[in-house]
Amino acid sequence: MQQIETPTRWSLKDLLAEPIDQALTENFSKLEQALVEFEAMRDSLVPEISTNEFIKVLVLIESINALTSKLEAYADLLLTEDTQNPYALNLRDRVDQALTDVNNRMLFFDLWFKDLPDEAASRLIEQSGDLRYFLSAMRQFKPFTLTEAEEKMINVKDINGIDAMVNLYDLITNRFEFSLQVDGEWKSLTRDQLGAYFRHPSAEVRQAAYRELYRVYEDQAAVLGQIYLHRVRDWNAEAVEMRGYSSAISARNLSNDLPDDVVDTLLDVCRKNVGLFQRYFQLKAGWLGLSSDALSRYHIYAPLVESDKTFGYDEAKRMVMESFRAFSPQVADLSQRVFDERHLDSESRPGKRGGAFCYGVLPELTPWVMVNYEGRARDVATLAHELGHAIHNMLASGHSIMTYHASLPLAETASVFAEMQLIDLLLKRETDVAVRRDLLAYAIDDAYVTVIRQGYFTLFERDAYRMIDEGATIAELSGAYMENLKEQFGHALEIPDEFKWEWLTVPHMYNVPFYTYAYSFGQLLVLALYQQYRLEGEVFVPKYLKILSYGGSESPMKILTEAGLDITSSDFWQGGFNVIQNMIDELEKLS
Repeated sequence: MQQIETPTRWSLKDLLAEPIDQALTENFSKLEQALVEFEAMRDSLVPEISTNEFIKVLVLIESINALTSKLEAYADLLLTEDTQNPYALNLRDRVDQALTDVNNRMLFFDLWFKDLPDEAASRLIEQSGDLRYFLSAMRQFKPFTLTEAEEKMINVKDINGIDAMVNLYDLITNRFEFSLQVDGEWKSLTRDQLGAYFRHPSAEVRQAAYRELYRVYEDQAAVLGQIYLHRVRDWNAEAVEMRGYSSAISARNLSNDLPDDVVDTLLDVCRKNVGLFQRYFQLKAGWLGLSSDALSRYHIYAPLVESDKTFGYDEAKRMVMESFRAFSPQVADLSQRVFDERHLDSESRPGKRGGAFCYGVLPELTPWVMVNYEGRARDVATLAHELGHAIHNMLASGHSIMTYHASLPLAETASVFAEMQLIDLLLKRETDVAVRRDLLAYAIDDAYVTVIRQGYFTLFERDAYRMIDEGATIAELSGAYMENLKEQFGHALEIPDEFKWEWLTVPHMYNVPFYTYAYSFGQLLVLALYQQYRLEGEVFVPKYLKILSYGGSESPMKILTEAGLDITSSDFWQGGFNVIQNMIDELEKLS
């Protein structure tokens, strides 16, 4: 009899071997030796440096990055397992301090290369092989780079200042416990477990779940809001006042290697299409038996069928792997490595970090994947999503450690595409019209979450950074966030007052400012790609895999232009919304 698989806990042995303390000591020692060797090369860094000598420098940079990546990954993943583990907290702080020292000791290379005359830099870039784009992208930061002493001070300031404060946000929120009464029984829940009830069949349970979420966050609003104020002030001070970026978001755009006007176009098209989802939510109110003015923000993810269907972990894995294999056996084989090498932590347990992620450490190592599996349809999709990230990393493993990670705008391509493959499989299998309706509604709900909701987070951030620079309070930010929600939903639904605290619950706003538009970018891009796949079939597969195989070795513009996509055009982004409109039309016919 075949054993049924259950959620697993990952192994970190492929990062550091036992005994761990000895392995840490050895790796820190190797890192120090490599840094000493690197510092000895400083005098050779002249515009006339030979190609061979320059390649030696690059090889040493790669080896140092490999060592720091392993140490950082071990510390991060160990803390993810249990965010309250004192040893893991101490190790993460120790590694963070070491990485700051590494950055400061290697800083002279970045500053030297950015300051090279164009002719000398071009000569070296052309001879640098797979690091060509990495070096070219580095040169783009030349106008925003300070002196070596100033850059070192910023690094030290960050690790003991704003980075520590953001870590405090994570530490506080990961300890939150939520209480919810379901079927007469009180449950003590993590944030992810509570989130399962946002899609519960019972309207009362959905409402209670949201109220409990915001009750806990509102109780800590003064502290969490103050952390955000400092995050924004620090970002504004460094990016705009010290480095000279034209706006706070421009610093993120340059790191994504996207022109400001491309991001503006994306956000403008998102803004113009809110009516599409407002129409959907009004339709959904009718399907749920509510009048069009009675749908509350509590209920936008309500299922269209009464059954609260759950999926065993074993079943979820089979469905995800089947959807991958139907697309490409290579894709399925790559994802299987994550399971076989025990690089997946899928248990949901107290103390474990909430959410989900994929962590690519080195090109030669299978990525680590973290999810909190609770058996919801959302959890099955999340498993496919994060395995999609892992596939992306593995397809790009032929590149250097410096170039194999996809840039942020393309980082969601494989993950969202994997989710769509799964939804397609489920829709093809399902014959019950009611369940098909619910699956299609789920896909549209998810499109709202990924495109409009994330885009509006970025729009709020743009406003918040301006407001805080002008002296706004936490209460005023909450008021601005409510205005943001009212623009999203218009007259399609009612927004309860406690949703003004939602911005406090979004970790990306604290950890990676202006990150969230990458989700909108990725989802709309994938809708365009998936439309091509439906039209072309198997012919599309190698083209898609080639996009993923680039990793971060070329600019997003070049990769997508080569694939025939024009991301500077508002028509391109509108095409993604047209696909969503077709999904809504199809759902309306089923109803």
